[in-house]
Amino acid sequence: MGDIDGLTLLAAGALAFSVLNYVLLDGTDLGVGVLLGLTRNAKHRRAMAVSILPIWDANETWLVLGGGGLFALFPRAYTILLPALYLPFIVMFLALMLRAMALEFRDYSPSPAIKRCVDAMLLCGSLLTGAIQGVILGTLVQGIPNDRWQYTGNGREWLGVFPLYCGVVLVVGYAWLGACWLNWRTEHELQRRSCFQAKALAVVTAVLLLVLVSWTTTLDTRYARRLSDPMVWLPAIVVFTGLMTVFWAGLRSHRDFLPLFAALGVFVLAFALVIVALYPLIVPPNLTLQAATSSPHSQMFMLVGFAVLIPVTLIYNTYGFKVFSGKVRPVRD
Repeated sequence: MGDIDGLTLLAAGALAFSVLNYVLLDGTDLGVGVLLGLTRNAKHRRAMAVSILPIWDANETWLVLGGGGLFALFPRAYTILLPALYLPFIVMFLALMLRAMALEFRDYSPSPAIKRCVDAMLLCGSLLTGAIQGVILGTLVQGIPNDRWQYTGNGREWLGVFPLYCGVVLVVGYAWLGACWLNWRTEHELQRRSCFQAKALAVVTAVLLLVLVSWTTTLDTRYARRLSDPMVWLPAIVVFTGLMTVFWAGLRSHRDFLPLFAALGVFVLAFALVIVALYPLIVPPNLTLQAATSSPHSQMFMLVGFAVLIPVTLIYNTYGFKVFSGKVRPVRD
């Protein structure tokens, strides 16, 4: 595979950190959007929308950092991924636009019927965004045909069973994060409903993830070797068990943030397992981080930018959460 220098590892870490933050933050918003679209009670839908309305757009900043970082730090990976996933990327961006319009303009709907249609648009946008992000991840893990850094596939690799299954897993996982968020941010009937949803979605997500990990080991002998290493699966099981224990204990306590904390921890664990399975590849089956990297000067330039943008974005996110913290009460929609 070849050695990977420290600068490339730092660049990969900055990129991974941006993607992970996007998944954790905007994934929670997408989950709320899915649950909102499936809720009949108008006052509950209003409370769910208000809980994410002040912060959802800031969360998407991490997507910009991740996409721009991939282009600048690992351009050879970008030239393979983009043509392989043109259609999914286009649909995802359109779905993000649809979700944004639905969130921002639902309060201006002239009638309850039209507002319900807007909420249906929010559901579609959130479902499509989450599903396609899972499909993109599944296509990457499955492997993208390439020859000397040029894409050589037929453009339909993302339609495979494994990528589509990953799309389902991510949508269910996002819905779980959304239910945990609502359990934290709402009260009374809506909180009780969200608590029940969080319990059910936790079980389904756990089962789907176990199937996904097992399936991943069958895709490539390298994945099987890395994930079957006791130094990997044993700590993963311990951490997963601990997080699920915290999740169930949190639902029985008055610390409403604990279930969300535990669910986010499960996502971090899953993300770490993906990195362990792929490393040192950035685009399976054969493109490594070192082979895909840009020049040292480009890396340094981008890393200086990341050193400024990441703290600023984190501070902005944190300040937004602090300003708009507390319980959201259902009001007339």
